[in-house]
Amino acid sequence: MEKMSRSKKKSSPRFIFVVGGVLSGLGKGIVTSSIGSILKAGGYSVTAVKIDPYINIDAGTMRPTEHGEVYVTEDGGEIDQDLGNYERFLNTHIPKRNNITTGQIYLSVIEKERQLKYKGRDVEVIPDIVNEAKRRMLQCTEGFDFTLVEVGGTTGDIENLVFLHAVRELTREYPSVSVMVTYLPYLKNVNELKTKPTQHAMSKLREVGIFPDFVVARSEIGIDKPRRWIISKRCFIDEEYTIDNPDLESIYTLPLLFEKQDFGEKILAKFGIKHDIDLKEWRRYSNKLKNAEKELNIALIGKYVSHGKTEHADVYLSVLEAIKHACAYNGVKPKITQIQSTQFDENPPRKVLEGFDCAIVPGGFGSTGIEGKITAIKYLRENNIPFLGLCLGMQLAVIEYARNVCDMKGANSTEMDADTPYPIIDIMPEQKDLIKNKRYGATMRLGAYPAILKKGTIVRGLYSNDEVSERHRHRYEVNPEYVEKLEQKGMVFSGASPDGKLMEFIELPEHKFFVATQGHPEFKSTPLKAHPLFMGLIKACLK
Repeated sequence: MEKMSRSKKKSSPRFIFVVGGVLSGLGKGIVTSSIGSILKAGGYSVTAVKIDPYINIDAGTMRPTEHGEVYVTEDGGEIDQDLGNYERFLNTHIPKRNNITTGQIYLSVIEKERQLKYKGRDVEVIPDIVNEAKRRMLQCTEGFDFTLVEVGGTTGDIENLVFLHAVRELTREYPSVSVMVTYLPYLKNVNELKTKPTQHAMSKLREVGIFPDFVVARSEIGIDKPRRWIISKRCFIDEEYTIDNPDLESIYTLPLLFEKQDFGEKILAKFGIKHDIDLKEWRRYSNKLKNAEKELNIALIGKYVSHGKTEHADVYLSVLEAIKHACAYNGVKPKITQIQSTQFDENPPRKVLEGFDCAIVPGGFGSTGIEGKITAIKYLRENNIPFLGLCLGMQLAVIEYARNVCDMKGANSTEMDADTPYPIIDIMPEQKDLIKNKRYGATMRLGAYPAILKKGTIVRGLYSNDEVSERHRHRYEVNPEYVEKLEQKGMVFSGASPDGKLMEFIELPEHKFFVATQGHPEFKSTPLKAHPLFMGLIKACLK
């Protein structure tokens, strides 16, 4: 076998395709991310691509309750949340082009057709739509040893059929490995895992012309030898290529579970490469998770928490993960409670927030639950409870301070009240025309923006830098007309845009920890590099 040098340039793209069978929600993104982290630990350069079969151009216009968190990339992409998992596990930045949707594919092909790029011939799903999907996948491979491609949806769905055809062609044209993530339902009445749904899913894949090299078996209890044997015989997969993936306490232990099964080495062997892989950094992080003894009660006060009788687990996904990263580094276990902000409309904050060590108020849009958030922030400020505000959370902290400390009764954001006497938060001028013309998609202040930090501030101490960059996703800003009045009453604007016009950070120096940012620092936190603001919040709790 080839012993691949870390500095050796690949002669052609190497693909690892991850597809799903049986049902959605199996964690294909975590499987994809874990494979990538294993290969990266081996010294290879790795990137990841997410294919979403929906017609939307991107995730920017979707309700969080519909599709979960909208993740924002450095270059301003409003992306599926799986790219967040890729970035966290790979500890790297991934561009927005690495999220491919059906809408993008068809829009591109139709535009080319209108421009006579097809020279007057009829334009077909095969080959034209398939070729566009292939082109977009291939453009993501440049400069990388391996490109992971996760195909969203479930095998058998009509939505992802075009992409599966593209995958089939790429597997014939380039060195490739295919992985099917499947689900083995556990029937308690017979105390047995069932493989029949997996057999049907594999049959559907073979109909498209894809013959997976590996099966990753998701289950509640872990796969046993009889089920491995059945999958081997019925799905034409060697037993050693069926990889166990039971429910785990932490997603960040999955790379280590894969390592125990030599998954990385087996994948490399398929490419004709022999390489030993050591996940020492992941073991170090896993040990921190295991050895944490002290527990912190953390409140996440959001407006997209409840959904009928259930609670959303993925609307504030990056915030939840950033909390876990910071807690692990500080040797504590987080007990996170998501609180629907409308609870404060009917219940006193002392009752709702009793027993919490700190609280986070994340971003959001619209007026629902806003007054509840403001009530909660007031209670946290007055009772010296550590607080971290993110995006909308910062705006509401400024509004609360204006109302209750600066005596600006009725202060608000023009997003919530266009006729407020004190427009503490106002829409950016360049955004007004966009809203007027109903141009909502990809038109906010998106992606990474720099900020200059004031010396001697809490935020400057946390970042240990004079200039920082955070990702943004918003239209409204702190109104500069009120900054001086707020500062006169004790609020510190500890960071601003280089031209000084946009307020990026606030803090209250006399408070145990009262910090907020207009950005979304949760998007830059990883298990191997916890974010400074979240670290500061957790350390303040431990003091």
